[in-house]
Amino acid sequence: MNNKLSKEELDYWESWQQQRDPQAGDYLVELYLPLVEYVIQRFMISLPRSVDKDDIRSLAFAGLLDALDKFNIERDLKFETYASWRIKGAIIDGLRYSDWLPRSVRDKVKKIESAYAILEQQKNSSVTDEEVSDYLGITKAELNKTVSDAALSTMISIDETAYEENNQGGKFNLIQNDHSGSPERHLSEKMMKESLAHAIDRLPEKEKITVSLCYFEELKLTEIAEVLNVSVSRVSQLHSKAMLRLRPVILAIHENY
Repeated sequence: MNNKLSKEELDYWESWQQQRDPQAGDYLVELYLPLVEYVIQRFMISLPRSVDKDDIRSLAFAGLLDALDKFNIERDLKFETYASWRIKGAIIDGLRYSDWLPRSVRDKVKKIESAYAILEQQKNSSVTDEEVSDYLGITKAELNKTVSDAALSTMISIDETAYEENNQGGKFNLIQNDHSGSPERHLSEKMMKESLAHAIDRLPEKEKITVSLCYFEELKLTEIAEVLNVSVSRVSQLHSKAMLRLRPVILAIHENY
């Protein structure tokens, strides 16, 4: 039994799970609405302004209802953790289903991502927007517009949700780990963390700060904008460029894990 809940919360959970009591359901929805708003705020950093926030909120709310329906209170897992995966999964599934990103933009993103990887491998350091633009034969404005329009395509999370009914967390929770305590396993994890840390350290300063504030300090989009003294859209753009640079490293971690 989940003992981290208050007695009142536990009573409502039991009424909901055993009897599907509507009053208990309403209470739990109201209780966890702040979690929905938190996930939305964090998620919006990865989306272009053309995506309607109300649409995201509807998808997120559907994810919360799905989590309330499928969560097992008997398991030793915080509901907030489980619901976060469900909410994120619902948003991603909804956006993918709507197929809002044109194929032409996807193709441009792949070329930009490839350009970052090739140039940074050649120079063994981060490259500027001007260098990438020159390499691709486009203007800096075109580069920035493509990155902004295709923000969702740059979203890769090491904790990417596995959106299945019986899974209680990220995709790595599905992998049977027969060598969790082995020295080889610890060495591999250490090397992957070092690779990611090195890749983040090589980012241009503002991109590095954006990644740090977003994923380590867990600041909201608007809060990061205030720290950097830039617009919210500029923060989204910085985040997207950082993810394009980090994508090869993160994909390698996925493949090797």
